[in-house]
Amino acid sequence: MGIFLWIVVGLVAGFIAHRVFDSRGGMIGSLVLGLVGALVGGYLAKILNLNVTGGFVDQLIIATCGSILLLFLKRKVF
Repeated sequence: MGIFLWIVVGLVAGFIAHRVFDSRGGMIGSLVLGLVGALVGGYLAKILNLNVTGGFVDQLIIATCGSILLLFLKRKVF
């Protein structure tokens, strides 16, 4: 996946996660959250042996789930 597509997936996943948890943050915060969430989601998918084909929708779902998990953990810790 190219860097541009990573940024798009990160922005969309971060935006969705921010809307799910109704949290505050700008575009940069959403991008960072989405990109880190994609890494976390990808790592968890690998651990759980999920069959991910690597399409845009699959990557978006995994990144969004990872971003939501990060926001959930952030709220529980802080």
